[in-house]
Amino acid sequence: MTTTTAPSLRVLSLGAGVQSSVLLLLAAEGHLPRLDYAIFADTGWEPRSVYTHLERIEREVAAPAGIPVLRVSSGNIRADALDPTKRFASMPLHILNSDGGEGMSRRQCTGQYKIRPIKEKVRELLGCPYPQRVPRGVFVEQWIGISVDEVHRAKDADVAYMKNRFPLLEQGLTREDCLRLLRARGFESTPKSSCLGCPYHGNAQWRALRDGSPEEWEDVVDFDRAIRAGNARATAEGTPLLGQAYLHRSRRPLDEAPIDRVTAHEWAGRQTDVFDAIADAELEAGDADGCSPWACRSGAPVAAERLTLAA
Repeated sequence: MTTTTAPSLRVLSLGAGVQSSVLLLLAAEGHLPRLDYAIFADTGWEPRSVYTHLERIEREVAAPAGIPVLRVSSGNIRADALDPTKRFASMPLHILNSDGGEGMSRRQCTGQYKIRPIKEKVRELLGCPYPQRVPRGVFVEQWIGISVDEVHRAKDADVAYMKNRFPLLEQGLTREDCLRLLRARGFESTPKSSCLGCPYHGNAQWRALRDGSPEEWEDVVDFDRAIRAGNARATAEGTPLLGQAYLHRSRRPLDEAPIDRVTAHEWAGRQTDVFDAIADAELEAGDADGCSPWACRSGAPVAAERLTLAA
């Protein structure tokens, strides 16, 4: 493949949530440059609403515009977490330590189940599957759906053969702008993209599952019970978690967690200043945009001057 300063391909990291869906729409309508591919990394445990939305935007938006939607996967995150024979990339579970202290396990699931399969597919599209070396100067331009109200989450890719671009930032679009665009095109029910049992869910998301999707609610309740001792493989190998793990931030069983109200214990643990309002909003709504492969909370933000990229 000839070395060049222009991207070999232009791809969208499609989480099937609000922002990435808007990028697909804008590209399909010609408001943004044409995409060669949209890549959806499937953890195997997405909400039914995400799969339904993905099928719809593929059928009604991507296919008519000639944009192939590629599905990639590194396995089923739910099954792997409970399989003692699997090396599981840990979820950010809420931990109640044996001494009563609170903590959170490391978040490795995004790298394993989102970023890794996308990188593998990108290498394949470039004709350089691992371990073949990608020639210097050959790269894919990857679009990431990050709006201006979350600019701090924008990051560079950590490999030379992928260069992240943030068209929503370049266009100055907020999340609310994205929601308006979706409503205007009949996609007002676009879901947040995150695993069914993501520990970053807020109470509103847990209630929506309980009240609107009983089967999925029972699924996450069963999973919550099953992960109390932490990593199944570590437990099987004699190194269990020194405490208990939970999906809900109250560190109580999910079917007993205070998803309809804020408990007195939680209120007592809050700061009594302006940050109370921020904490309350996060407790209720959870992470505003769900789980994005390239906008994980950990890691350093990209420098502001690097956000404006050439078309």
